[in-house]
Amino acid sequence: MEMRVLGPLVLAKHGISYVPKAPKPRQLLAFLMLNANQTVRATDCIAELWGSAPPKSAMSTLQTYVLHIRRRLRAADSSEYLGNAEDILLTKSQGYELIVEPSEFDRAVFEWLISKGRAAVVKGDDRAASESFRSALSLWRGPVAADVRAGPLISMHQVGLRETRRGVLDQRIEAELRLGLHRELLGELHSLVRARRTDENAHAQFMLALHRSGRSERALRVYRGLDHRLRHKLGIEPSPQIQHLYAAIKSADPLLTNPE
Repeated sequence: MEMRVLGPLVLAKHGISYVPKAPKPRQLLAFLMLNANQTVRATDCIAELWGSAPPKSAMSTLQTYVLHIRRRLRAADSSEYLGNAEDILLTKSQGYELIVEPSEFDRAVFEWLISKGRAAVVKGDDRAASESFRSALSLWRGPVAADVRAGPLISMHQVGLRETRRGVLDQRIEAELRLGLHRELLGELHSLVRARRTDENAHAQFMLALHRSGRSERALRVYRGLDHRLRHKLGIEPSPQIQHLYAAIKSADPLLTNPE
């Protein structure tokens, strides 16, 4: 059985989807999955499903959706895959809790791999860090909960997970730059700065990789392009950190030498 939220939402057996097809129960299941193994208040479920203007029947309708989800769980052959549906989707005094095995849940695996990668960075093991971060990023097969209607609370999860993914990508590249993989990263970083036109961190990584690949003039041009966009689009100047990097590349500072 799979329960995924870092790609199309799937609850399947033998390739058959048991995810509710009706939009609201599907949305509710996605919301419960995003908060798996913790109690979700009924009031939050209502806010996700109907926003700030829920119908008077919201509570009873929510209970109907929960029953619908439990029927779908039973249909997935509970004896072999899930156990009793009531033991998976629990009713609590304040709401509901969806019990999910962490190893079967992309978000839990994603967060575990991130922690593993960050611990490797602290230990100075950049190769292990790179492997863990790459494994975490490989779980992303599409947008978060792409095939459900997102209310205000799912939208918050989507934004948070996208930002986390972005940070993990940056950490993976930092680890690989420390490993001396600057030439291998050039293509990826070129695409990244084209997508993130005013992202100083991505530009700094690209500049460093270019400099260490013997393309310092190109690195300086990358900075000048960023400087132009920041000043003309956002009305700000580059941060002191990237200005210092620019100056160091311009003066061929030996501190920027390839770490190998």
